[in-house]
Amino acid sequence: MNDTMDKYDDSAEIARFLSNVDIFADLSDTERCAIARSLGAHEFGPREALFLQGDPGTELYIIRDGRILVEMTTPDGGVLEIDTLDPGDFLGEMSIFEDAPRSATCRSVGHSVLYGLSMGEFMRLMQENPDTAIRIMNRMMRIVAARLHRSSAFLSEMVQWGESARKRSITDEFTGLFNRRFLDEAIVSQFTRARESGIPMSVVMIDLDHFNELNETYGHEVGDEVIRAASELFKTHFGDDDIIARYGGDEFAVLLPGTPPRIAVERCERVRAAMEGLTLLAERGGEISTVTTSQGVAGYPDHAEDRDLLWEAADRALYQAKERGRNCVVVGEPMGQ
Repeated sequence: MNDTMDKYDDSAEIARFLSNVDIFADLSDTERCAIARSLGAHEFGPREALFLQGDPGTELYIIRDGRILVEMTTPDGGVLEIDTLDPGDFLGEMSIFEDAPRSATCRSVGHSVLYGLSMGEFMRLMQENPDTAIRIMNRMMRIVAARLHRSSAFLSEMVQWGESARKRSITDEFTGLFNRRFLDEAIVSQFTRARESGIPMSVVMIDLDHFNELNETYGHEVGDEVIRAASELFKTHFGDDDIIARYGGDEFAVLLPGTPPRIAVERCERVRAAMEGLTLLAERGGEISTVTTSQGVAGYPDHAEDRDLLWEAADRALYQAKERGRNCVVVGEPMGQ
């Protein structure tokens, strides 16, 4: 890379450029700086191929300067020009998700500079910052959908795979609820939103009572049935805007944006009664014949003005529910008591 390319290696300059790129528009300055450090600059001359149709690929490109022509080979051996891409556009997106051959040939119209994001760097981003990766993917899918609308020659695998990958990255495969990684991200964003807007939010922590004994009595297959039944019941009784997550074997948490503790407790009581009414164990002949829950509730700003303290308040309330004999809902104590 020659000296004229030095400016394209400056991470601060790259981050400023990314602020005007659609797929990174939802990111914070900090997130864009982290992305910038993961990118490598590539220079291409007129008519030079970035890659050929059928080539292996492990890198997504973002156009910094220049214009890129997208071509496909037709069944009769001809070449069809299907799109031109400008600065801020991206290409080669499927390569960062799976080891798939390039679906088209891409050439630089004149002199072009592009940034490359490798599959390895994107997978690292998904592991370390799934919320950031999901927002990038959502933007990608919207743009790819628009390309598909313009030209039926553009392949649709990105949209299909992207939705599947998005779900895998944030959900617990066994129950379909959100997973612990997403919960950790969500409580940060939801608490920040609540504090900045002045609206309440509540955190609920739920444990299934005597779950180890239930497994020992009936076996893990029955335990799995109970986990699934509980998960479906939570989906039914909590709202569409609530974030329900499984963060341990029989441990669940629910974030209720815009919900004060008083309303949260009412919902939790309905969940508690519905769980107790499940008949999964009634006719199995063991000592445990009902499925019950212990639940702890804490809310912002009633019980904490700090995110970590809010989580701790809900955890203490859960512990108190167990101390009181289980199968109950306990709300945290107001601050100062």
